[in-house]
Amino acid sequence: MFFRAKSLLSILFAITLGASFAFSQATPATPAAAKPAATPNAKNPAAPASPEQIVESSIIIYAFPGGRETLNQIRKTTFERGRITVTDAQGKSESASYRRWVLRAATLNKEKIRIDQDYSSSRYSLVLADEQVYGIVNTTVFAPREDVKNSFLNGIFHGIEALFRYKENESKIELAGREKLMGVEYFMIDVTDKQERKTRFYVSVKSFRVMMLDYQDGGVKYRRKFYNHNYAQGTLFPFRTILTVDGKTVEETDVSTITFGQKVDEALFREIKP
Repeated sequence: MFFRAKSLLSILFAITLGASFAFSQATPATPAAAKPAATPNAKNPAAPASPEQIVESSIIIYAFPGGRETLNQIRKTTFERGRITVTDAQGKSESASYRRWVLRAATLNKEKIRIDQDYSSSRYSLVLADEQVYGIVNTTVFAPREDVKNSFLNGIFHGIEALFRYKENESKIELAGREKLMGVEYFMIDVTDKQERKTRFYVSVKSFRVMMLDYQDGGVKYRRKFYNHNYAQGTLFPFRTILTVDGKTVEETDVSTITFGQKVDEALFREIKP
């Protein structure tokens, strides 16, 4: 769905300034009385003035018009498949097909997530369940290397969901200003969770889509860019991502299919427990 910038901002403000974002597929709930709006940016009176308004506007764009409640309803479970290519420090690339399952929880750290990766030389799974990370080869459980574990967790806790679920995760959000890159202007939103993991999100001033994010791990600076935003079951989703370190690509992910709301067998997660 495409909007002219002016009409888009008007719609977003009409929605985001309400105190309630309740949504029902049958009958939309009547919003509570609107709270006074913050003073708009002096240079752009139509722009949201606070990080909360910017993020809530983005959430609505990704699940129009219900926002957060629509995401929670539709994305109770996720099944995703696609292809991932990783490049090591020597420049050697290796590709794998993958499958990913998610059981949504009240907070991000309580979720159950499993990814199966099939490389030409190896096949293994990584699982987050009960706030622990396991690896599986065939039916054998193993402890992943620290760098593999960190990469897996970074994809979760430094992802778009960390922005959209800042309230549930009780994360701190701040507006770090604006920046113009390659002719595109962004709001820069810093999200710091309760474990002090900090991610900077770049939200398009024009479309409110999340176009990229930055984070650090072990003193190394990472940037993940999001491409090919398309709708999947009424919610917006980036079907391609690229992760870079100092401008060099280390990971590319292309999603071929993604399905929300279907039953996911919890045995996928239970079977890994020692």
